[in-house]
Parts: sequence; C-alpha cells; structure tokens
Amino acid sequence: MTAFAYAPPTEAPQVLHADHEILVVAKPSGLLSVPGRGEGKDDCLINRLRGAFPTILLVHRLDQDTSGVMVFGLTPHAQRTLSKQFEGRRVKKAYVARLAGRLEPKTGQVDLPLIVDWPNRPRQKVDHHEGRPALTEWRVMRATDDETRVRLFPLTGRSHQLRVHMAEIGHPILGDPLYATGAAADHPRLMLHAESLRLRHPDSGVQVSFSQPAPF
Repeated sequence: MTAFAYAPPTEAPQVLHADHEILVVAKPSGLLSVPGRGEGKDDCLINRLRGAFPTILLVHRLDQDTSGVMVFGLTPHAQRTLSKQFEGRRVKKAYVARLAGRLEPKTGQVDLPLIVDWPNRPRQKVDHHEGRPALTEWRVMRATDDETRVRLFPLTGRSHQLRVHMAEIGHPILGDPLYATGAAADHPRLMLHAESLRLRHPDSGVQVSFSQPAPF
C-alpha cells in the first residue's frame, strides 16, 4: 500500500483531568498516540505530554486519525489497574461517528471477527475462521438519506474495529482513508471521535467518567 505522509497537527492536546494517579486528555485527529515506525514519527501524544507529566505510562491507544478521550497512568499501579480494566472489558467507551448513507434500524450491533490483513497492513479484515471476536453496538442520533450521525459502543477493543464494522455493513465512516471510497472518503478528517470513557479510579475504586464533545 502507498504510505501516507505523517503531518501531525500543531494544536496541543487538551488536558481534561490530572491527579496523582491518572491523566485524561483529548487527542487531536492526525496525531499518533505513541511513536510510529520510521523516520519523523516521534511526534506523538505521549511524547508531547511527557514534559509536563514525566511519569506518564501508556494504557490504551486511539488510531492516528481518531480524536477524543484517552487515559494514561501516572504510576505503575495506575497503569496496571487501568490495563486490567481495559483487558476485562470493564471500561465503558462511547464514540461519535458520521457514516455514509442512512443506517437502519435505530439501534443494532455488528458481530464480525477481525484479523490483520497482512499484505495490506495496517488494514484489518473480517475473517470468520481465524479472526478474533469483535462486537460493536450502535445507536442512531440522527439521519438523512446521505448521512447518519451515530453513537458507537465497542464491546471489544480490536484494531480499527469501528471502522471495519461500519464499512462491512455498508456505511463506512466518512473521511476514512482506509475503508471508505469515493465521496465518502472525501472529507478533511476521519469522522470518528472517542467521546467518553467510564472507569474505576485506580486509587479510590470509584466510578469516574470523562468526556469531550465531538468537534464535527
């Protein structure tokens, strides 16, 4: 596949919450979560935050083209505790997306196993024999014949899960450089935003929620 040139945005990540254990930020679209392979890909979210938060530790990632809420640990204990919550599917995640066409019905789910498409990395694909289970629920917010605004709830955390699932049911996410084609791909960015995270604070164990409205 043709490699996409990496031109990260200049805007600074927005800090939504910081305490002695965790850091919650809003990642801009176009910025890698962690350093990428190859020259010039050291500019990423975690490196931009390290100056102000030198003990920052990775817990999960968002795709380069996806914007929205990410949580980091600031201690090894926080990183372990949060990682276990993600692995155990105990973190509640909600995304907002703009899709091509009218998605019906108003609510539903996609249950299609996913695996990396090795000859076309980083693309993923559906594979009913060797793919890992992947489940996404959707709730339509509003729709026209041309476009649907939807809230997506990934119940698993596979790479590109929301992007592949929506494309597979015939409603690719607008602006997706990998899975949309034609007019659906012709948008200034991937119209996918990690709107909210709900998790247990690693210190208190209390449920906490963090959110940021979609910028589109």
